[in-house]
Amino acid sequence: MAFLDTSRSSAMSSSRTILANFAAAVSTAIIRWNDARVTRKALSQLTLRELNDIGLAAGDIERIARR
Repeated sequence: MAFLDTSRSSAMSSSRTILANFAAAVSTAIIRWNDARVTRKALSQLTLRELNDIGLAAGDIERIARR
């Protein structure tokens, strides 16, 4: 009769956890970068008057996009 050990060692679990955390961090960074890019693009297409109507100035675009 064959025996199959299905338990995982803690070394394998920790390396998978590290890899999963790294992948999650990269994914989060890409999502945040893309959100900032989309926001920056949308606000940059507004006229100065439109920006003023929503309480922003042209110099505020970068600060808003970084949030």
